[in-house]
Amino acid sequence: MLNFIKQTALLWLLPIVVWSQIKEVNPPEYIKTITFKSRNSDQGELPILRLGETFYLEFDVLKNNEPDFYYTIEHYNYDWTKSNLVKAEYLRGFDNFRLVDYVNSFNTYEIYSHYRLTLPNQQTRGLLVSGNYLLSIYDDYGDLMFTRKFMIIEDLSSVGVSIKRYRDVTQIDEKQSVDIAISPFNLNFNNPLETVKVLIIQNNNLNTALYNIKPQYVLGNELIYRYNTETGFWGGNEYLFFENRDVRAANIGVQFIDLLDIYHGYLFTNVIRKDLPYTYNPDINGRFVVTVIDREDPSVEADYVNIHFSLNHPELTDGSNIFVYGNYNNFATDQSNVMYFNPNKQVYEAVIKLKQGFYNYKYVIVDANGQLNEGAISGNFWQTENNYKVLVYYRDLGARYDRLIGFGEGTSVNITN
Repeated sequence: MLNFIKQTALLWLLPIVVWSQIKEVNPPEYIKTITFKSRNSDQGELPILRLGETFYLEFDVLKNNEPDFYYTIEHYNYDWTKSNLVKAEYLRGFDNFRLVDYVNSFNTYEIYSHYRLTLPNQQTRGLLVSGNYLLSIYDDYGDLMFTRKFMIIEDLSSVGVSIKRYRDVTQIDEKQSVDIAISPFNLNFNNPLETVKVLIIQNNNLNTALYNIKPQYVLGNELIYRYNTETGFWGGNEYLFFENRDVRAANIGVQFIDLLDIYHGYLFTNVIRKDLPYTYNPDINGRFVVTVIDREDPSVEADYVNIHFSLNHPELTDGSNIFVYGNYNNFATDQSNVMYFNPNKQVYEAVIKLKQGFYNYKYVIVDANGQLNEGAISGNFWQTENNYKVLVYYRDLGARYDRLIGFGEGTSVNITN
């Protein structure tokens, strides 16, 4: 009887495991600088695109043998569980084709190949529905190299976004709150408390996004979100940054340059900022831009540089780790960007190979239980300039997938009470 109870309990748990939210897979060390671009932007950006829009996935492979790669595209629900649609319902044409658009680096110390996937293309002629998608890249042996999420929008509603100071006075100096107003065009929401879902993203970071926020008020066909705490984010601090588009001399944030096997850039040692007064310092909210001086095509003419980070911080002895955090590796915290304590210098250090450009970064702590604390070193301030994006999903009664029907954006530059 006891074994039967255990087996029954296991069966109840199985659907939870099978339908758990998918997480992005980060690439091996030799694949770098993964970016999404669109025709309207040459900079890497959070892949939120409109239905029918052409976009590009680009990345570098730091090898000299030009390996083959293949791609697949899958459709997902709002909560990043697999949708019920079959491929023919969301994809016109076929996927699982080889990437044929690649160019070798030119006049660089670090040899690499730059790959570009254009969507739509001759084989994958278009995406048919809005919603969440996962793009997976495989090598010639069928091994998964990395995955990236992207979202396709159809403009069926207006989304107003305004940023307010946090309404809980105990954290009013450290947090910001997002107010939202959603008005559909030529669309009537049926039972919006169940059929409408929003996703709120701070600084293009899906890892810290807020899910499952229901409308607070329904005024006719307009949905209002003015919560006290449910839509609150830690304010954080402005990102640190450096620029090394010219590797022949030190630039912003770089103390000095050295040429060994490849270029090495040594940044100034950073300090703990959580107890310092807030200082406005314009940033690009954690993103990066590949750029190089006196070259025509940065995608293949920008070199890779070993960037030496250092942080003046006491050694952590509770199992926590410090990471160099930013969009350059999709806000991941893994072995590629973990810092190690140098007892001789009494600082934390990390060496990360990055393509020439302008980079935002900050230092974060992940405790022994895997909990991320973005403000443990940088601090949290209500004045911080942050970007917020709001995505609106709708699944009508009887529908089989979540449509992405609206997109809004706001900044805390003009934050109000």
